[in-house]
Amino acid sequence: MTEDEKFMGEAIRQAKKAYALDEVPIGCVIVYEGKIIARGYNRRNTDKNTLSHAELNAIRKASRKLGDWRLDGCTMYVTLEPCQMCAGAIVQSRIRRVVMGCRNPKAGCAGSILNLLQIPEFNHQVEIEEGVRGPECSEMIKDFFRSLREKRK
Repeated sequence: MTEDEKFMGEAIRQAKKAYALDEVPIGCVIVYEGKIIARGYNRRNTDKNTLSHAELNAIRKASRKLGDWRLDGCTMYVTLEPCQMCAGAIVQSRIRRVVMGCRNPKAGCAGSILNLLQIPEFNHQVEIEEGVRGPECSEMIKDFFRSLREKRK
């Protein structure tokens, strides 16, 4: 198992926490110098807060841990491609690299609809790696929405 696969496994564990709360199962960890410094999972419905995405929750914790809003040298592992809000926060926080499990064709802003992480005119661009444990991440999202549709019948 590669280091990326190992850390994505930790992001998947976070996504499962969201799933247990009937939240869209998106999980995230932020790694600095080979260690997880922050974890987050989707809590929008639980917190009644639009901003409570996995990535933003993890960025907030990582900033507290490092004592700085700049997360230079950090890698974010996230189960689903970030939305426009999270992609903007990733660029603003200076995260070096984002490793994604699967793409988000309806709202993804790291390559699917837009690629906000690599706009050359911005003062910071983010390295992107995608597809790490992708089938596992994709299947979790599909299972969640399949289950949601069944409940609504």
